[in-house]
Amino acid sequence: MNSNLVSVIIPVYNGEKYLSETLQSVLNQTYKNLEIIVVDDGSTDDTANIIKTHINVKYIYQTNQGTAAAINTGIHQATGRYFTFLGADDLWDNNKTQLQINAFKEFSNFDIISGQVKQFLSPELPEQLKNKLKFSENLMPGQVIPAMLIRRNSFLKVGLFETKWKVGSEMSWFLRANELSLKIKILPDLVLLRRIHNHNKGITNRVFISQRAKILKIALDRRRSIIHEK
Repeated sequence: MNSNLVSVIIPVYNGEKYLSETLQSVLNQTYKNLEIIVVDDGSTDDTANIIKTHINVKYIYQTNQGTAAAINTGIHQATGRYFTFLGADDLWDNNKTQLQINAFKEFSNFDIISGQVKQFLSPELPEQLKNKLKFSENLMPGQVIPAMLIRRNSFLKVGLFETKWKVGSEMSWFLRANELSLKIKILPDLVLLRRIHNHNKGITNRVFISQRAKILKIALDRRRSIIHEK
């Protein structure tokens, strides 16, 4: 294993609209020791052709199984000492990876280095829809998967993403990481730009939002079980 290699895992399903811009934000990273793995989760649009036009990108196709399963497939193929993840519609600041690699040298006892997140409205949205979408334009601490860089060994302590959730697999993973007391350092620097558009999962999967409550209950039950055993 290359001790300085960062494995970038990007799951995508029918992502032709934004994927080129997302990939370019990875290729533009000032830190260049990257292994870029894109997992196509059964796309039926032009996603595959877009990926194949980018050199130095490993393309993996699988039948549609969901975002968590796609990320897990990428993890199985990753060889880096560090893992990082990015949605096929979001963007990284050019210095994200370099800032985080530098921070690991300073904060050597931490498992995760994150940073700040800024949301933005996708420019092609009609003005009427832009006026309806409410979100904060302020920088927010990046306690989200696409903002972090994590040591491989630390990630594997927590384990893969749970595939049974349509939404919330990211939240479930963070809850498990907290239970294991993984240490996270959040830098003051901007690392992630999250695109707001009318196909965000929080909009298209509203029917599954109740799963978040179930995830929280399961985490609470685990905690109670641990306390009871003590």
